[in-house]
Amino acid sequence: MARSSSPPTARLPLPLLVLLCLSSLSMAAAQKYNAVYSFGDSITDTGNLCTNGRPSAITFTQPPYGETYFGSPTCRCSDGRVIVDFLSTKYGLPFLPPSKSTSADFKKGANMAITGATAMDAPFFRSLGLSDKIWNNGPISFQLQWFQTITSSVCGSSCKSYLANSLFIFGEFGGNDYNAMLFGNYNTDQASTYAPQIVDTIGAGVEKLVAMGAVDVVVPGVLPIGCFPIYLTIYGTSSAADYDSLGCLKKFNDLSTYHNSLLQAKVSALQAKYKSARIMYADFYAGVYDMVRSPSKYGTSSELAVLHWCTTVGISCRCAALARAGAGRGNVIVSCAQS
Repeated sequence: MARSSSPPTARLPLPLLVLLCLSSLSMAAAQKYNAVYSFGDSITDTGNLCTNGRPSAITFTQPPYGETYFGSPTCRCSDGRVIVDFLSTKYGLPFLPPSKSTSADFKKGANMAITGATAMDAPFFRSLGLSDKIWNNGPISFQLQWFQTITSSVCGSSCKSYLANSLFIFGEFGGNDYNAMLFGNYNTDQASTYAPQIVDTIGAGVEKLVAMGAVDVVVPGVLPIGCFPIYLTIYGTSSAADYDSLGCLKKFNDLSTYHNSLLQAKVSALQAKYKSARIMYADFYAGVYDMVRSPSKYGTSSELAVLHWCTTVGISCRCAALARAGAGRGNVIVSCAQS
């Protein structure tokens, strides 16, 4: 993998995925929430990886991360705010403190998301010979335990009524599970065989939240990984047939859409099972794909038509986007520094 640092003028664009999450919440737009509770990976992490200090070896603890909003790195994988920051603001709530904080007040929300998180536990990856591809252990099961730990201080004996008036964002989960496989020499067909198991694990996590009292739960799908610069760099080919009209690798996007189709079916089944809840699927895939198609619509130049694909398994990229018209496809190629 090529190693480079970002040029002084490069920066990571704002995480406009929030637009898709907000549209998924249109049914709940008039709702007033006690709190927002978030679970997931680098897309929504607000600092859990850095509660014991900021490791200098991790690139997102260094500039230009944080520069466009906070003025300095905050351990968010963005140059500014992440999705849940926008959601908290929308509902008049403060930014979510990381759940690993020892001093935060979690009554108005907490963020269990942690960079590198997976849906599946470590034994799953060990069984596949992929233990070395999981660099941070914060799967769904752990995040649910972290949440249960803080609920006693948040709502005591009246948690069901309190959580019924809170908003839950459960994911995105699954992306790092597939990254581990694909960067561990599994092909997309092999990885797809584990999608039902991954989706079942996500669904089981949602059910645990509902059992605790959650009513409004948003469950995002995975992103179009075939458009990720790191996949385009590592798995690029000379065959035009391997790419779609936007220059994204089709077989990797097919894996994402397969996962998302299973997840949408799971969400529908859960909604039918728990009729008093509102379990909503958030289509992050379509939003990101539209950003690749029409970056100018989102205030992003074509040279930087890559969001912050900066926390794949074991890799934290400070992305230096280099536009090139490879074989007429207009691919965007990115060099990434290994963290």
